[in-house]
Amino acid sequence: MANQWDLTKIYADEDAFLADVKGVRESLIPAFQKLEGKLASEAGLQEYISLSRKAEETLSKLGMFASMRSDLNKKDAAMAKDYALVMNVFNEFNAATSFADPEFLSAGEAFIKGHFEKHPEDKDFDYAFVKLFRQKERVLPAESEKLVSDFAPLTDGGSELYSTLSVADYTPKKVTLSDGREVEVSTANWTSLVEKEAKQEDRRRIFECLYSYYDEHKNTYGEIYNQVLRAELATMKARSYPSILASHLEGNKIPESVFLTLIDVASHENASLKRYYEIKRKYLGLEKFRSYDRFVQLAKSEKKFSYEEAKDLFYRSIEHFPADFQAKAHEVTKEGYVDVFSQPGKRTGAYSTGGDGIHPYILLNFQGTLDDAFTIAHESGHSIHTLYSMEHQPLVKQGYTIFVAEIASTFDEHNLLDYLMASGKLDKQDKIFLLQKAIDEIVSTFYRQTLFAQYEYEISLLAEKGEPINYEVLSAKMRELYQIYYGIDIAEEKVKPLVWAYIPHLFYTPFYVYQYATSFTASMLIYQNVKSGVPHAFENYVKMLSSGGSMDPLDEVKLAGVDLTKRESFLSVTKRMDELVDELATLLGE
Repeated sequence: MANQWDLTKIYADEDAFLADVKGVRESLIPAFQKLEGKLASEAGLQEYISLSRKAEETLSKLGMFASMRSDLNKKDAAMAKDYALVMNVFNEFNAATSFADPEFLSAGEAFIKGHFEKHPEDKDFDYAFVKLFRQKERVLPAESEKLVSDFAPLTDGGSELYSTLSVADYTPKKVTLSDGREVEVSTANWTSLVEKEAKQEDRRRIFECLYSYYDEHKNTYGEIYNQVLRAELATMKARSYPSILASHLEGNKIPESVFLTLIDVASHENASLKRYYEIKRKYLGLEKFRSYDRFVQLAKSEKKFSYEEAKDLFYRSIEHFPADFQAKAHEVTKEGYVDVFSQPGKRTGAYSTGGDGIHPYILLNFQGTLDDAFTIAHESGHSIHTLYSMEHQPLVKQGYTIFVAEIASTFDEHNLLDYLMASGKLDKQDKIFLLQKAIDEIVSTFYRQTLFAQYEYEISLLAEKGEPINYEVLSAKMRELYQIYYGIDIAEEKVKPLVWAYIPHLFYTPFYVYQYATSFTASMLIYQNVKSGVPHAFENYVKMLSSGGSMDPLDEVKLAGVDLTKRESFLSVTKRMDELVDELATLLGE
């Protein structure tokens, strides 16, 4: 059907999907198991690499297909069953191949390097072995690796419980507003509802209607997050990481100083953020500025877009970029690769997925707003990145890290904003609206995500000390950080301290969110270089996109001319925030 995913491009039908499940269990896994004790031989290593290529391709297909179908309808028990089936297969595969890393480490780095010299056709695996030997201290003996793999279904349980409670069991609620209107409030529409309401009282009612679900289940959410922390702590202890944070940084060679510098800059260099909210408070005539007032626009945009119009806006915004880039933008938004509109049970938000030989797919929950147009640009950026990676890298090096993943997406947003601002078709109200859009992008992607990163970091320190974690502890820490970053006392808001329960990344992918801020920093600087005509800036940007997962992420970013080990890189974002708030104040006559 139109504007829906065509997943037959991955598997023609359920039988084809189940055939691959059977093939992994009955053929691929036994083939790997036969290699146990043989990986220190040239023949054993060659066979392992050959099987690994097949495994990468097949397991990626299974995982993407099952998770995407499940995301289309979290209430569909059959889809949930298939997704659970694939997770079981992943766990079985990991357990069956857990002997490999200890054997490779015993064989030694010289043996592996010698193999690549004699067999250059296998060099697509060289970087994987570089990362393995870098973390040799974290690899356990084969028996212990098997045990860790066997426990994986338990350590992954927190994210599955969160998904069940927050999506599968979730039902939207209705609330009556001050004028007697009754509206249905869900995770998909609440921000757009709040944005439209002129009265702060109605914004409060909508917000509390949404968050009442988290309040009703706060003890359960607290225990689920506690389960996530227990799993993080177990991994840290089992592999002798010095901290939970280190367990998320070492594999990609991200210095802790990068993470801590980001937090230090965002939590201290935020005077303009607090000034921005004070400007909004005065302009809106509010006695106190509340967290749900953040979504109110200082100028109204009545623009509504059809999906085709929003796509066309994105296409027009990139017409000054090279033809190959434009062609990829059209390719990733072709019919069958974008699931556009909200449906009951569909996962909220938006994302792009693909790679490992699979054409990228985009999930949207399109409402027709200007924000949705920016979401199309954002997710298309991810998919364009994936196409460049697939075009230039072998299968096992196509998967780029989260650390660089948000660069291409936010680059497209910077460009779309500039395109609209330079269109010559804007009146004062339009300029205020888009200027606020630019400021809100920095707030949501740099400051807000760093706040959440600091949150999970400080909660992880409590877990490492053996401190009890419950919803009260989790909410108290959130109150503290909202005061530091925003200057807003959310203790005065009935349910806002439970915002941690609303943030899925904290449960699904711990220590993911800081990378939104690092990627935003990089994309802003890359875009400024392109915009100002720095020689080869766009060419170097494409080199970064094309590098896929072939090198350490900090080095990939350096290909595009940005060094995230320098404090000045993060300060450039706060400086930009200063400039934009000054410009907004001038337009508003402050």
